[in-house]
Order: sequence, then C-alpha cells, then structure tokens
Amino acid sequence: MNAGGDGPVNLVLLGHRGLRTGKLWNFAKSLHTPADVPSLFYVRTRSRENGYTLEELAGLGITEKTVIEKLSSSFKGWLCQFDDLVVGFCIADRGTGELWVIAVLPDFERKGIGNRLMALAEEWLWASGCNRAWLTTDVDTMLRAYGFYRNRGWVDWKVENGLRWMQLFPPRTTSP
Repeated sequence: MNAGGDGPVNLVLLGHRGLRTGKLWNFAKSLHTPADVPSLFYVRTRSRENGYTLEELAGLGITEKTVIEKLSSSFKGWLCQFDDLVVGFCIADRGTGELWVIAVLPDFERKGIGNRLMALAEEWLWASGCNRAWLTTDVDTMLRAYGFYRNRGWVDWKVENGLRWMQLFPPRTTSP
C-alpha cells in the first residue's frame, strides 16, 4: 500500500436511490483508493457530537496516513455519498471487533445513513468471525449517539477513563 494515494484501501459501496429526492445515494461497497480519505476528515471534523479538529485528531495519532495504513490492515470502512459529497462514514476493525468511528454530517442526520453504515460494519464484523463488537463513546447518556447505539442493540459494558464502553453481540448470541 502506498500512502501517497494510489493503492487500494478497504473502503466499501452500494447504491441506493434517495426516497424523496430521487437523487443518488451511494453507500460504500467496492474498494476505493486513498483519495477518499480526505473526505472522511471533512465529515469527522464537522460532526455535531464528539467533534474534533484536525489538530486534535493528529494529537490522537489519527492522520490521513494512519487511516490509510489502518484501512490496509484489519480495518474496513464504508462511506455514504450524496451526489459527489461524502456525507457519512463508518470504520471497524475485525482484528479487535472495535467499531472505530462513525460520523455523519449534521445536515444528513436522521435519514437512515448512520443505521445503514452501522449495519454494514456490524454484518462485516460477524462475517469476519468476531463474537463481540465494542465501541467507546461519551459518558453523557443524554447525547443522541448514546440513544442511537442503544436503539441498535448496543449495551453498556463499563465506564473507564472518561469514556463509556459499549458492546454488541451477534444475533442469536447472548452475552457471557
């Protein structure tokens, strides 16, 4: 994988026609190139909740280069485009079962994008042999993200180091 932008990464796409607009929505299904990665940062830095600046992300070790490296390993990502604009994305790690990130532009929230992206990631984790998925989120249960995860079946696991840890088990599997 060349971090310079010309090799494949694990970002995936599937088409869907918008219900009321008739415009084309695309959800990731086939491999895309590192050229898609800057769009992920555009979305991530504009998230309504749990937002980060590019500088804050870099301080956490999250840069275009590190995302490309992750997507070239056990990570896989899905994105949603409205016309040519990336409006949401989700990345998971089959190596650990972590739902690493999900982000949707504020103007595109409540349109089913997050649910579809999460479903793609969860299905992939189960198909990859994970017997549990996990994520971290804000400890504030009043944030929309918490309700979103709970509505998808995620349950609280623990609160540690200022983060809420949640987990999800595959369908027809119960927690230990």
